Amino acid sequence: MPTARESLLDAASAALERESWAEVRMVRVAAGAGVSRQTLYNEFGDKAGLAEALLRRRLDAFVRALEVRLHRASRASRDELLELLGEWIVRAARSDRLVHATLTGCRCDGLPVPPDGAATLVGRVRDRAVEALERRGNAPIGDPGAARRCETAVRLAVSQLVAPGAAVPRRS
Repeated sequence: MPTARESLLDAASAALERESWAEVRMVRVAAGAGVSRQTLYNEFGDKAGLAEALLRRRLDAFVRALEVRLHRASRASRDELLELLGEWIVRAARSDRLVHATLTGCRCDGLPVPPDGAATLVGRVRDRAVEALERRGNAPIGDPGAARRCETAVRLAVSQLVAPGAAVPRRS
């Protein structure tokens, strides 16, 4: 059985799928979770605290899903892994408004975005990709070139989110 905190985050996430963050009301989030408003305020303090917790949960899930994706690509070469990384980031961010808003800094629809969100998330994603390269022997441990290549792949993916270009056919 989910905790009150998890139920509240689920309800806030569901509300955000239906409306802008500015339209999300604490009373409706509490009702959606089946708890009192007081429980909501005790758990998160205020709407900003709820937004921070919701963002943290969604971004952590994004990074965990990335780790799974990188692990599944165990036979990929370094270049293939970097290509998969970029493609996955674009697809995942296009399917999650909070991740997209965090990576691009877009405060569209009044979405909550942490002030250093893009830099922090890009750093986390870069670090996971570097670890994946090192684990499979595609880069020596501590190789600054690996970090630079991963950062470039992540930033290219973010640029595709900000300014989408024409579709490029996949290589065979």
